[in-house]
Amino acid sequence: MPRIPATSPADLPGRTEILARPGLDFVADMIAGRLPPPPIGVTLGFAPVEAAQGRAVFAGAARFEAMNPMGGVHGGWYGAILDSCMGCAVMTELARGEAYTTLEFSVNITRALPLGVPVRAVGEVQHRGRSTAVARGELRGCDDGRLYATGTTTCLVMRPETGEAQRST
Repeated sequence: MPRIPATSPADLPGRTEILARPGLDFVADMIAGRLPPPPIGVTLGFAPVEAAQGRAVFAGAARFEAMNPMGGVHGGWYGAILDSCMGCAVMTELARGEAYTTLEFSVNITRALPLGVPVRAVGEVQHRGRSTAVARGELRGCDDGRLYATGTTTCLVMRPETGEAQRST
């Protein structure tokens, strides 16, 4: 099924549609094209390509639009792809009716990423508790395996219909 990008908020899944399926199914539906890809990824040149319980992989390449005024890839690009893979890794751990939001994330850039170099960002959950989840991520070159950045995140796990941050049983 083709990936049709969303062009307005109305094209994105609503709260009911998001909460109606387990998180792994939601991420799998994005990868399969049954749901639109994340607009931030369309804008910045990356997309989810793999998902499993506790793990999500994004692939892409920084384009000219991601450059800073000094001619390098802006640190926000590293942050956006790592936040996406780590957050989606957390999403794969959620039960139907649960949602998450990022509380904080950190990125450590280990080397400059040249424009157009294909990369994979792999996020893996390290801890899934009742109300928080912690994940880590790595951004590596597809062709040479070089490490360009690492990241960590802490996410708040919520059950929106009850207004509480808790894990379902």
